[in-house]
Amino acid sequence: MDKQIDDGQSQDSKAPKTTYAKWQLEEGIPIHRHFWVDLYALELGPWERRGCRGAFVNLSEQESLDAYVAEIAPGQQSKPIRHMFEEAIYILSGRGSTTIWYDGMGKQSFEWQEGSLFSPPLNSWHQHYNGSGDTPVRYLAVTTAPLCVNLYHSKDFIYDNPFIFRDRYVPDKDYFSEKGVLESIQFPDSKNSSQKGRSWWIWKTNFIANVRQFNQLKENTFMYAPGAARSMWFDLSENTMAGHIAEQRAGFYKKAHRHAAGAHITVLGGKGYSLVWPDGKDRMRIDWKPGIMLSPPDMWWHAHFSTGQEPALHMALRWSNAGGYIGVTTNWRQWQDNFGEQIEYEDEDPEIRKMFDEECARNGVEVKMAPVVYRGRRG
Repeated sequence: MDKQIDDGQSQDSKAPKTTYAKWQLEEGIPIHRHFWVDLYALELGPWERRGCRGAFVNLSEQESLDAYVAEIAPGQQSKPIRHMFEEAIYILSGRGSTTIWYDGMGKQSFEWQEGSLFSPPLNSWHQHYNGSGDTPVRYLAVTTAPLCVNLYHSKDFIYDNPFIFRDRYVPDKDYFSEKGVLESIQFPDSKNSSQKGRSWWIWKTNFIANVRQFNQLKENTFMYAPGAARSMWFDLSENTMAGHIAEQRAGFYKKAHRHAAGAHITVLGGKGYSLVWPDGKDRMRIDWKPGIMLSPPDMWWHAHFSTGQEPALHMALRWSNAGGYIGVTTNWRQWQDNFGEQIEYEDEDPEIRKMFDEECARNGVEVKMAPVVYRGRRG
């Protein structure tokens, strides 16, 4: 039986607190926990360090990547800040600008709007400005803070470190201009690979003006049915953290798969739902709307179902596991053999397809998945 889950908070109060957990409490803002949250509905509190309102988002009890939501009042700006952890910023609502600089270098400013995605270069000073006099700005940031804070145990090292990453930042007018370079990364085939000649396409950039209108997506057949989806991986500001954008056409769903915790998936548009479950346990359903963010726990199965009239769009921010960096990921040989650990359509529980068919029928959507002959069950 699939279960609908509610947004809520959970915490094992008896577990010893890590340096990162203590640091979060000291910041004095709300902390939201669960498998998923509504980013537009989160309760925020005053955040002295950043000079705005904010809240932490710790999904799935992980301390790999984290997230926070911040809100800048109309006509106001955040405090200047630098830090020794990476962050990718997605503008949920509003418009404004950001100024970037390193000590001894000139300042550079660029404008953004709802839907923009960018990343301040590591340890650069940055300050955000709300460009509206009557509308607040709300943004999401996914960061590598947990690993950095737990590793160094020093706020001075994190926030007051003069080191300049010259290989990550060139202070010229084109750095945040939305220019990008398309790269192809070839995956080596193994004898167990069900698909041969696989490549990842990666868009290397520092700024995407509007993720919802991104026009570099390519057909994806590795984890979808033929004709189901287009996607693109992206790297921002030479980070070890990366992400991808996926457009999932109506009447299709993605194969159930699992990997290490860390991927923060934000729904940008469309109608549908995700199923998330631990091996051999009940599935939990998360219905989509723009602003829903979910992050499956470590090695939990999850699958995404597009059941609306229009294609669904989502963005995942996570560690990189292709190209120049390999972050936190599943066993590399499993990834090499079959593009990660996933359940083929023929091996899934038939109830998954039955629920999908019924949901599409309720929405007047044609199911475009090929018929399945089941051969066994996994997950």
